[in-house]
Amino acid sequence: MARRKRKGRAARRNKQLTSVEPEEVKNAPHSFVLHRGNVGRYLKELTKDFRKIMHPYTASSLKVRRKNTIKDFQSVAGLLHVTHHVLFTRTQLSTYFRIARFPRGPTLTFRVHNYSLARDVVSRMKKQYVFDRLFANSPLVVLNGFTGEGHHLKLMVTTFQNMFPSISLSKVNLSDIRRCVLLNYNPASKIIDFRHYAIKVVPKGISKSVKKMVQNKVPNLSRFEDMSEFFSKCAMLSESEAEDEPNSHVILPQNVPTRGNVASNQSAIRVMELGPRMSIQLLKVEEGLLSGEVLFHELIVKSEEEKKLIKKRRMERMLMKAKRKKIQEENKLKKERLKEEHKQRSLKGMKKLETDILMKKASEETNAARGTDDEDDDANWYRQEVGEEPSQDLFSTKPSVGVKRKKNVPSWIKRKKPKQEIDSISRGNLKKFGSKRGKEFSRPKWTVTDSKVRR
Repeated sequence: MARRKRKGRAARRNKQLTSVEPEEVKNAPHSFVLHRGNVGRYLKELTKDFRKIMHPYTASSLKVRRKNTIKDFQSVAGLLHVTHHVLFTRTQLSTYFRIARFPRGPTLTFRVHNYSLARDVVSRMKKQYVFDRLFANSPLVVLNGFTGEGHHLKLMVTTFQNMFPSISLSKVNLSDIRRCVLLNYNPASKIIDFRHYAIKVVPKGISKSVKKMVQNKVPNLSRFEDMSEFFSKCAMLSESEAEDEPNSHVILPQNVPTRGNVASNQSAIRVMELGPRMSIQLLKVEEGLLSGEVLFHELIVKSEEEKKLIKKRRMERMLMKAKRKKIQEENKLKKERLKEEHKQRSLKGMKKLETDILMKKASEETNAARGTDDEDDDANWYRQEVGEEPSQDLFSTKPSVGVKRKKNVPSWIKRKKPKQEIDSISRGNLKKFGSKRGKEFSRPKWTVTDSKVRR
């Protein structure tokens, strides 16, 4: 039996992309959180912690290669409904945190003065309150102290608010609000404290013993003879209950999934820090996506003439870039046209060669057929005129078997006479033994003395 072919990872991914998403998810702000350059392992871990803050509307398993550019993320941002780009970088001076709005900006650059990772914050807590359900919904944003003059403050507030989904008071469900992000701005130092908390709602005015029973926890009753003793002796409030501030007490308008929190009853809100922590300061605001005209800078202030000069240079660079791009496109089209012309010429030459070969074969066949007809006509004429049979080689162009035809060599070509072959033995003896042993192989010398010939 043949094995059933399973769908690959690419097919499953395409199915997920093509599946219909609800309007709520499409309209929610999505984000890319990543780092660029050699930032070190601690900043990489901070990037992962910040992805947890932006969960679930972020690419939590995003893998970035060195050759990836901002244009690569910009090309897929529309398909994935990505609206914000969060970037962590590090230089020799400091660590930087950027928030860019897709697709055309603006871009806010913050300097990170100090930060703590989520694992360091949670490890210092006595009771850790971290589980997966906390990150099933987006957090609530709380902004404090963003008052003052300046467009950069309004832009900061708008950017932080638009990074997270908006909440409708008439449709909100209290069970979905499990986390909150606090941004506290200090006007004197101009530093923003970034904190991330988990929200917990506990019933108010219940003793410790009753709370255990309500929360479905089995108490230790070995020290008591009756159940009433457990409630009477342990009727005191817990230490944390006594230390609650009155501002944290609220009357719930809805039922909360935790035990003891019923609508129209008083409950207390507690927060446990999840991390990470960051202290950041706004350094620069740019008009475009990670580039463009600088609208605000904390450290550098330029005059109007300098701004005009910078704008003029930027326009010149843009025009030069457009000109180079146009020339490159023209050269590309020219190369493609020449390549096509060369291809057509090559195909034409190949067709011509094929036709020449076919014509040559046809001419050879016709010549061969015509030659046999001529020989037959000449032989018939000879028979009629002479009355005898012609010889075999009289009209035939082919030579008879065993007869070699002489080649017609022009008279002006002089043939060279072949050199006399020298015996290899005598030549070797001459070279090996010299003149003494080689005399018998050398040419004799004749001398004439006293009219006698001597050898």
